[in-house]
Amino acid sequence: MKSIYNISLAVSLFFAACACRKNTTTANQEKPTNSDPIKTEVGFWLTKGDQSQLLSKQNVALNFSESTNSNPTIEVDQNTTFQEIDGFGYTLTGGSASLINALPAAAKDKLLHELFASADDAISVNYIRVSIGASDLSAYPFTYNDLGDGETDEALTKFTIAKEQTDLIPILKKIVAINPKIKILGSPWTAPTWMKTNKSFIGGNLKPEYYQAYAKYLVKYIQAMKAEGITIDAITPQNEPLHPGNNPSMYMSAEEQTSFIKTALGPIFKSSGIATKIIIYDHNADKPEYPITILNDADAKKYIDGSAFHLYAGPISALTQVHNAHPDKNVYFTEQWVGGPSNFGEDLKWHVSTLIIGATRNWSRNVLEWNLAADPNYNPHTDKGGCTSCLGAITIAPAISRNVAYYVIAHAAKFVPAGSIRIASNITNNLQNVAFKTPDGKKVLIVCNNNNNEATFNIRFDGKIVTSTLDKGAVGTYKW
Repeated sequence: MKSIYNISLAVSLFFAACACRKNTTTANQEKPTNSDPIKTEVGFWLTKGDQSQLLSKQNVALNFSESTNSNPTIEVDQNTTFQEIDGFGYTLTGGSASLINALPAAAKDKLLHELFASADDAISVNYIRVSIGASDLSAYPFTYNDLGDGETDEALTKFTIAKEQTDLIPILKKIVAINPKIKILGSPWTAPTWMKTNKSFIGGNLKPEYYQAYAKYLVKYIQAMKAEGITIDAITPQNEPLHPGNNPSMYMSAEEQTSFIKTALGPIFKSSGIATKIIIYDHNADKPEYPITILNDADAKKYIDGSAFHLYAGPISALTQVHNAHPDKNVYFTEQWVGGPSNFGEDLKWHVSTLIIGATRNWSRNVLEWNLAADPNYNPHTDKGGCTSCLGAITIAPAISRNVAYYVIAHAAKFVPAGSIRIASNITNNLQNVAFKTPDGKKVLIVCNNNNNEATFNIRFDGKIVTSTLDKGAVGTYKW
């Protein structure tokens, strides 16, 4: 992670305490505000920036009619289609897994159901990212082949995922039991240090003489997780390859990643019968030339499924630039943090309009917020480079509070299952929006009012309209 804020512990604790008091809503709160629900064709779930409504189902009649008015109108056209959607979710960091696994059994199972089940009382997260080895939100750096000074192990005889048996694998097994179809993306923060030019967890490059060994390392990881009943749907060769200052981290230029994929990773995946997708880049949208450079190499491109992005720099429109350069390859959005303490209203508006709406309108098949869980002090994290103010989607203290990223993802994950297709909708009057058609034929429209005042607008579908109103900065998910 980059762009880390310096804040005092006292301020952190104050805001965390406020969050614990305010953000205790769960998916169970999605009940009509009155006891007798009104008949409506369109379901409407609302979150406001002042947190007075948090993913709350509204008890209002939204029924299509042929009436007309002068309101701005969002036209939804299911006959114009774009990309298929894989899902919405978070990164299950090692620290997140440790905090969740430390909960009492009943609380742990209830939380995992709330997050991952396909149920009325859940937000139905269907895509997660995990680190291959430690990330900067692990308690300490490690890989699955750590050796003593001067040792090498090209045969990988000392490879082991034993460190994951304590927390990550038990939590992943529970998640897979709840949602067997969940997609899991694995990203390494570094190769084993003995493979690197500087023999350090921080920075350095992968030595070309160890390309084959590192490719085999990733194969062994996929196979080891599969033996635990956990299918890794995709991997990226390196998290944030242009950010060597993290702990852990590793620098990998576009030319290095091209060579690694076409000479080692792709061929070894093929010869080993590995179906796991290879997704390149996994870094900021300010460098679209990085994935384009790799995809321009035909020998590398044939092994690649698509490109992944973060948004700590650059415009979200860069995803479309890469899509247009190689429309036969997919686009993914794999990380964005919320810096703590959060400004709930501003963070809600920015993350929904820029990521949930912006990334999918720019061809992304998924949207992942960064960290699933942290404690009130933003722990655990590694020393000397780990993120010191990354706010989790939930805070575990040990009581559970739900933060802004929980609701950002919930407004999409709960209503847009895997296999949904993005369909056309226009943006009008600063009402940022995106529309989908689900596998069972339902239509979903997510709207964020980016105006500085309340906005009343129409949703037009098949020649008829419904009229709705959103407060400034509010987010509404509409389903019919």
